[in-house]
Amino acid sequence: MFRKLFFLLLLFFSQTAFSQQNLTLSQCEEVFVKNNLALLAEQYNIDIAKANVIQAKIWELPYASGELNAINPPNKRVLDIGGQGQKALAVQQLLYLGKKKKNEVEFAKSTIIIAELQFEQLLKNLRFQLRQSFYNSFFEQQKISNINKQIANVDTLVKVYSQQAQKGNWPLRDVVRLQSLSFNLKNEFLAVQKSINDEQETLKIMTSSREGINPVVDDLALNNYFLKNNLPVADALLNMALENNPDYLSFLKIIESNVLMLKWQKSLSTPDLTLGVSYDQRGGAFGNQVNLTFGVPLPLWNRNKGNIKIAEAELEKTKRLKEQKITELKSQIENSYLTWSQKQEKYTQIIQSGTENFEVVYKGILQNFQKQNISLLEFTDFMESYNQSTLQLIEMRKQLILSGESINHIVNVNLF
Repeated sequence: MFRKLFFLLLLFFSQTAFSQQNLTLSQCEEVFVKNNLALLAEQYNIDIAKANVIQAKIWELPYASGELNAINPPNKRVLDIGGQGQKALAVQQLLYLGKKKKNEVEFAKSTIIIAELQFEQLLKNLRFQLRQSFYNSFFEQQKISNINKQIANVDTLVKVYSQQAQKGNWPLRDVVRLQSLSFNLKNEFLAVQKSINDEQETLKIMTSSREGINPVVDDLALNNYFLKNNLPVADALLNMALENNPDYLSFLKIIESNVLMLKWQKSLSTPDLTLGVSYDQRGGAFGNQVNLTFGVPLPLWNRNKGNIKIAEAELEKTKRLKEQKITELKSQIENSYLTWSQKQEKYTQIIQSGTENFEVVYKGILQNFQKQNISLLEFTDFMESYNQSTLQLIEMRKQLILSGESINHIVNVNLF
């Protein structure tokens, strides 16, 4: 029953593979940048910030008012607005004082840079997630390939020795042991395939693609990770991050923006001036009177003190968050650098010990077991050890690359 279920799943995964598209990492990133819905939505924040600048530049519209005679009792006339009647007109314009309109525009402009940096930060985070899923999928497929090869060999042995056991030429318990080895391999296959399915789901969502993505990786690109031994020290990496990390740079721009906000709020405490011109046909001191009007609010109890204090508090808060971000970056870089150097050292030691002998020994053990030169116990013990060692080596390569990607992500510089 288990064998039938396994082959049905294997058939399903094989059919699914035909609907996959072969993409390199750069091709995958191109599709991601073009189609990712979160990125497309975030771009509108930049447009919103630019629109706020346009809105900030707009002055208040002139205000026009009028007064028309409704009833003239002495002459018993309605709407007497002719030459002997009465009408009054006025036009007023609000004039901003204290450079408050200029300060408002400068603050609005500062939000554009922040929106652009936030977009860059989202792009950086999503690209990091994409590259993680890409490499996870690639190395998990290598594990699948290795497990499939072993399953094919072991199932061939199970078939042969089952026939021999039926003829009484081979102990049935040995066949069961081989079947148990095959079951373990198939269980590992299903576990790894589940991991691939999860990564494929992530890649589809991030690229807005209906097809799966089969990662195509150049060996030379991998060697850039495996053979890298001249990575800058942690202090140099921190300096790179302070120059290039958009999350940190956004704090600097938010501080600048908050300074402009404080300046704007202080300028709002300056009263504005309303100027105007009015015409009165008969209601003034003399006929057809033209007047100059003006108005200034008296700053008795509203000097915008509350908003000024809010702006000051926001500025101080952002300064503290900037210092906190530096601490976070330093800690992240030190941890990522230590993780990468440890993995690099261990991987180099393993490679120098001669992993190329794995396949030679594997083929030799398989042939010797088929020739009955070694016992079943020796064969199964070796197969289990070989399988775990191979999978661990693939996992080590994957983790080494992901640790390098983590450093790239933090400093926002492609060091690998």
